[in-house]
Amino acid sequence: MNSSELLSADVRPAVTVQTTGSVDSTDIAMTTRSIEQVMRRRRVDGPARIRLTGRPCIEESVVLAQVNLAGPDTVRRVQVAGPRGFIAALVADRFDRMITRLAERPGARVWPDPARPALAWATPVRPIMRHKDCELAFDTPAAATRTMDAMDYDAHLFVDAETGEDAVVHWGGPHGVRLARQYLTQPPRHTSVVPLAMDPYRARCLTESEAAAHLCRYGLPFLFFTDPRSKRGRLLLRRYDGDLTVVVPARGTDAPATSCPTRDSAEH
Repeated sequence: MNSSELLSADVRPAVTVQTTGSVDSTDIAMTTRSIEQVMRRRRVDGPARIRLTGRPCIEESVVLAQVNLAGPDTVRRVQVAGPRGFIAALVADRFDRMITRLAERPGARVWPDPARPALAWATPVRPIMRHKDCELAFDTPAAATRTMDAMDYDAHLFVDAETGEDAVVHWGGPHGVRLARQYLTQPPRHTSVVPLAMDPYRARCLTESEAAAHLCRYGLPFLFFTDPRSKRGRLLLRRYDGDLTVVVPARGTDAPATSCPTRDSAEH
């Protein structure tokens, strides 16, 4: 851990709280105190930002907690949902484990994750409520996995440095991590510290409405697909409220040269 992140045990960490919807003041106070205690014990400086979300964003008895920790060189994040009255303990435990794990063995997250089951169930088609434009990093799958772990994502969209294609790493498969590219299905040439399984199928070529229908019909937590107009990869995610978010490469970035595959070649 960076020496500039070390925190004296008698200094109060810099923690701010943001709430959305209905969140009990007791949950706010307990979560703030629990995160401060972890930061003191681990001697980690901030600033840390806590975001607590209650109704109307998710069901009444559940609070969604997210903690973002900004260091001098990196940002780390955890997110978990839990019952009112217990969310402080749940998010503090996840936060503590994240700090310990990344300091010792990056990319070693336990899978399946008993604390955060996948948001996977069949539903009627839900709306896409957010388009999240992101500058995609050119990374190896191993580096993308480290980012996914540090940000507590279930899936992470990036540009594969070996092929130049948009790609996704996600938790799953026999080794805990899976890699999916838009077109090429061969395993990476360079070995990774974190074992991964290769998705044997090309990404489906779908419009956003088709992707939303497919995800909801088959009860998927997320879907990696190729947009037929931009030819770029996109990542459709299910939110805790059941609606959808799509992660989109930022405008103005170069698109891969390979053409969009046909429906038949992309069938799963």
